[in-house]
Amino acid sequence: MTKRFSQAAENNQEPILQQLTQYFATRATVLEIGSGTGQHAVHLARGLSHLVWCPSDLLNNLSGIAAWISEAALSNIIDPIEYNAALDEWPLAVDAVYSANTAHIMQANEVAIMMSEISKNLPVDGIFAQYGPFKMNGRCTTASNVAFNQRLLQQGYGGIRDIAELEKWAGTELQLQERIEMPANNFLLIWQKW
Repeated sequence: MTKRFSQAAENNQEPILQQLTQYFATRATVLEIGSGTGQHAVHLARGLSHLVWCPSDLLNNLSGIAAWISEAALSNIIDPIEYNAALDEWPLAVDAVYSANTAHIMQANEVAIMMSEISKNLPVDGIFAQYGPFKMNGRCTTASNVAFNQRLLQQGYGGIRDIAELEKWAGTELQLQERIEMPANNFLLIWQKW
C-alpha cells in the first residue's frame, strides 16, 4: 500500500478540525464522502476521538487511504469503504457526513444526487459539513478561483458549484446553517437535516 500525499490537504486539515470540533461535538458516526488521500480521515479522526470516522472513496483510492489508516493505528476509524455517491446505495447509518473538495470534481448531476442522498439518509438533526471552493450569486469569489475553475472545466471536471445550486439540490429538509470563510479562498458549509 502506497500512501498518497496532498499538500493542500495538509494545509487545510487543521483549520477544518478547529471548526468541526464545534459542529461535530455531539455526533457519533461520520461518513466521509471522497476521502482522497486519507489524510483528512486520519487527522480528523485523531482530533475528534469521541466519534467513529468512516472514510469512503472510489475503489482505486482505497489502498492509499488504508495505508494512512494503518500507520495511524487509531481505534475510532474504520477501513475505507468503496462508495460512489452518485451511483451506489447509501452505505451505513450515520448522524454526520463530511466531504471536502468533491463538489467541483464531480459533474453537476452527480453533485445533485449526492446532496439528495445526504438529505434523504441523514437522520433529523444530522449534520453535513462540506468543504471547498464555491460560487456565490453565480460568480467565483476570487480571481484565483476563476482560473482554478477554468482549469477544472478544461480537464473534464464539473467545476466550482454555486451555493444556490447546492441548496436547490439539497431540497427542503437539508438546510444550510453556516457559511464559514476558510483559508485559501474556500468555505466550510454546515448543513442540518430538519
